[in-house]
Amino acid sequence: MSPRDILRVGAVGLRARRARVVLSALGIAIGIATMVAVVGLSESSRADLMAQLDRLGTNLLTADVGEAAGGQQVKLPKNAVAMVERIGPVQHATATGEVTARIRRSDLVPVERTAGVTTQAARTDLLTTLGGRVDQGVWLNPANERLPVTVLGAVAAERIGVTRPGETIMMNGVRVVVVGILHPIELVPTLDRVALVGFPAAERYFGFDGHPTTIFERSTDASVEDVRAILARTINPGAEGTVKVSRPSDALAARAATDKGLTTLMLGLGAVALLVGGVGVANTMVISVLERRQEIGLRRSLGATRGSIRLQFLTESLLLSALGGATGAVLGALATYAFARAQGWTAVVPPWSLAGGLAATLLIGMVAGLYPAIRAARLHPTVALNAT
Repeated sequence: MSPRDILRVGAVGLRARRARVVLSALGIAIGIATMVAVVGLSESSRADLMAQLDRLGTNLLTADVGEAAGGQQVKLPKNAVAMVERIGPVQHATATGEVTARIRRSDLVPVERTAGVTTQAARTDLLTTLGGRVDQGVWLNPANERLPVTVLGAVAAERIGVTRPGETIMMNGVRVVVVGILHPIELVPTLDRVALVGFPAAERYFGFDGHPTTIFERSTDASVEDVRAILARTINPGAEGTVKVSRPSDALAARAATDKGLTTLMLGLGAVALLVGGVGVANTMVISVLERRQEIGLRRSLGATRGSIRLQFLTESLLLSALGGATGAVLGALATYAFARAQGWTAVVPPWSLAGGLAATLLIGMVAGLYPAIRAARLHPTVALNAT
């Protein structure tokens, strides 16, 4: 028989039992849709993370103050930022410092209710170094950093209940004007939960000692690791062990690695679903052989060889699996695009996931149809024609 004849004969059984075909193909479709969607969503998420890393940069380092061997709190030198700026590849350096100040919405709120917002002193070049921006109002500048004004992080403003610049809050017993609200800072999310005041204002109104607690620096991409190696001893010579240096972008890279591990797990679940679908196809084909024994006997008596019978049922099994696989690939791609759009990601469906899913489908169809096809070919024409 020609390939066209083989396909036509193989499709006869599918057209005659459409409800059973749909149910059998559904098992394959679910497995393929799961695998395609898992790969697509993982790649879309990873592409979004990589785009985020490219946008934010991987050349930001932070240095936080730690503790001495005896558990004593260490203070960084007041000129730590100036010393960091002397490192050749460093492009920007700035700092924040912890300030002891209880924050309340107004003087009518009890002192113990601080809404979980802390206070930090900040230099005027903080946003330039971090790549942050102000959502509402203005940032600290030389004109206001000495005044009782503050810029709130996005979460801090929400917790306190401040919705626009110009409102006032209480810091200890000082009434402070909110001059700005920040857009979330993706690389340093801890700053979203703080109220920032200028270094001079923190010293004047809240007893800040002027010692920074966190140093932020950006250098050239090629020199990040070199700067990282010497940053601690530059900031605190002779006591570099008390300075903890980290790269915020590493957290995003770790998320990408975690997503990859979760993708592997979900692919395993998809493979199980595909295997269950394959068992369903095999069961359907076995029942089809039992129901069509007379047809098999008639074809054998008219001259069909055992090879032709095997090829007929193998083709039928492959067509059934391919139908489920194609449907599953389309559903998986649509699910990926829908979810990625809802998350604001760029949808990515790797072509290899579609090709791999279809290849797996054909393999499942081949394996699932092999035993029924052999069983059909072994039927003796006389026995098959007398079957009831």
